[in-house]
Amino acid sequence: MRLALFTTCLVDVMYPSVGRATVELLERLGHEVTFPEAQACCGQMHVNTGYQEMALPILRNHLEAFAEADAVVAPSGSCVAAVRHQQPVVARTYGDAALLARVEELGRRTYELSELLVDVLGVTDVGAYFPHRVTLHTTCHSLRMLRVGDRPQRLLHAVEGLELVDLPDSDECCGFGGTFAVKNADTSTAMLADKCRAITGTGADVVTAGDFSCLMHIEGGLSRQGETVRPVHYAEILASTRAAPYDANRLRTSTAELPR
Repeated sequence: MRLALFTTCLVDVMYPSVGRATVELLERLGHEVTFPEAQACCGQMHVNTGYQEMALPILRNHLEAFAEADAVVAPSGSCVAAVRHQQPVVARTYGDAALLARVEELGRRTYELSELLVDVLGVTDVGAYFPHRVTLHTTCHSLRMLRVGDRPQRLLHAVEGLELVDLPDSDECCGFGGTFAVKNADTSTAMLADKCRAITGTGADVVTAGDFSCLMHIEGGLSRQGETVRPVHYAEILASTRAAPYDANRLRTSTAELPR
């Protein structure tokens, strides 16, 4: 199977270790993963801020970048939701029937990481080792748009050494929501305070999620409170092994080093 990594803007620019972890995990499971050079934004930012027509050329670029892949994987429920739900809206409104058909076809072979592992590759135990107390924040897009269900929990429960503790009200938004956090700062801050309080109340060493946009927001809230809970994307947890354990101080090199 020809797997292609859709790294997403945030991961590529700010948290490339998440993209590298995704590739390392899939390669350890015996799969070849490429990183198409032409990929860029999926257009989610434009759609979310009311510039749908401006997302059309971005959408076309996304189609061409991933045309040859049997399956596309992204460590982001938010961006996969944009590919499956927002891109068809743009194609239907500003494109034509042929474009819409291509968009929908690509959406059917684009997967959030837990979906790919559990549904396509048929694995829950990926041979990971992560000896920490962990709580899981269920991100809005993965929960409500992709409906990933308990796939992340099943993967984390199988990790050697990991103690998974329930997060109270884990299905409640952390308050990020992209530009929502900027346009509605007071509301966002209140939601973040609730989320941080729930996280610290679990006694977890690590909070994980499938979107680093949410983890970035949570990390800011926790750090301002002087908390020591570490946000770690679950791709990095699943990539961690006894032979190559997760290193919080690992150099976050660019995804430009990933195979083409």
